[in-house]
Amino acid sequence: MNKILGFIGNGNMGRAMMGGIIKAGLFKPENIIVSDINEKSLKEVKEEHGVKTTVDNKDVAKEADIIILSVKPNLYPLIISGIKDSVKEDVIIITIAAGKCIEDTEKQFGRDIKVVRVMPNTPALVGEGMSALCPSKSVAEEELKLIVDMFESFGEAEIVDEYLMDAVTSVSGSSPAYVYIFIEAMADAAVLDGLPRDKAYKMAAQAVLGSAKMVLETGMHPGALKDMVSSPGGTTIEAVATLEEKGFRDAVISAMKACTKKSKEMSK
Repeated sequence: MNKILGFIGNGNMGRAMMGGIIKAGLFKPENIIVSDINEKSLKEVKEEHGVKTTVDNKDVAKEADIIILSVKPNLYPLIISGIKDSVKEDVIIITIAAGKCIEDTEKQFGRDIKVVRVMPNTPALVGEGMSALCPSKSVAEEELKLIVDMFESFGEAEIVDEYLMDAVTSVSGSSPAYVYIFIEAMADAAVLDGLPRDKAYKMAAQAVLGSAKMVLETGMHPGALKDMVSSPGGTTIEAVATLEEKGFRDAVISAMKACTKKSKEMSK
């Protein structure tokens, strides 16, 4: 492939994506250009992946056929205003920031530009990301396929309608934080019962990993898998009853509804 892929921003998410894309052979390192104001960070990514680097976003804008805006949401207006007159006519812009709708991105570029709005999550850092993609109408089918392949190089990807992106934010974009709290709480309880902390974290995290894999690989309903573990009068159903008594499900649902609401507010 002779297309050039550009990253504006060289944070953890961008570098995780870069690593997956290169490993999958979708783009050669010499066909990837990265810009950032942090020269030390650029030196590190150049040494790690062999990509081209620059401190000038306009260099990326002029060269790249696909540009990933890998910066914080509040920087989007500043970044876009600086590159909008330099990007190629047929460029594809990929946004990965919460609350940045396609229409808003098009308005900031001041023209009908190809945009793919994506909500990835941090497990991309270990090759287990979950990304939801929504393309603008001008993105061709073969272009979208390439972008899906890019995001599947470091996890799983699904195409969704844009009105669902706020729900996606709560169920996969922000949800790793909920899972980390759950793992931490389980480990704390195990430590309270006498288990060494390093073993407690390992056992709790592996239990979550294995349980998630069971859902994905068996295709069974989570409730059915829960029933398989819950013997009559046993330890598991005792714990499940306590979780229900303490409002576990309601707490999770309420937290996700609050996350969705916040995502909607950020889109205004």
